[in-house]
Amino acid sequence: MIDDRNYILNSKIKGSFAENIEIAIFGMGCFWGAEKLFRNLGSDKIWTTSVGYTAGFTSNPSYEEVCSGNTGHSEVVLIAFDPSKTSYENLLKIFWEGHNPTQGMRQGNDIGAQYRSGIYYTSPEQCKKAIISKNNFQKVLTLCHYGLITTEIVKAGLFHYAEDYHQQYLTKQSIRSYGFRNTGLQYQYR
Repeated sequence: MIDDRNYILNSKIKGSFAENIEIAIFGMGCFWGAEKLFRNLGSDKIWTTSVGYTAGFTSNPSYEEVCSGNTGHSEVVLIAFDPSKTSYENLLKIFWEGHNPTQGMRQGNDIGAQYRSGIYYTSPEQCKKAIISKNNFQKVLTLCHYGLITTEIVKAGLFHYAEDYHQQYLTKQSIRSYGFRNTGLQYQYR
């Protein structure tokens, strides 16, 4: 059971959203930093963020089960956004610049399938934009002598909300600082 409020954005985390709200789901390693990264866009662009698990093969996984590597799930952030105020392309830019998509089943010291890079699209249009952005960012990575992108781009499956203590984790009181690494490369969507 999780609290249904994003206490930073003061919005609902779960349930149906207004018709104009679109959903984006990304896996970028540990979901704590990813959530904070997108939430920093502000409540004028982002309706809400939440963390959870997707792309696995078990029902209602717990954090411990996901970390065991036996569920196939990825740690992800769900972003509910207003496309009239920020575009999916802008979210893709943040996604590519916010982590290293060439590391396979890891991000830095976080190792395991749950930390893999993934774009979990919710519409055919998002899929097209994700593939275009991947191809464009690969060009940037190649010029900078990085390896091939290992990001999976698959249709979003069932989203399982992570436990309440994981929601807005990095902004809760008494929580240690968590370094979020990125490539430092700039991405230009074309």
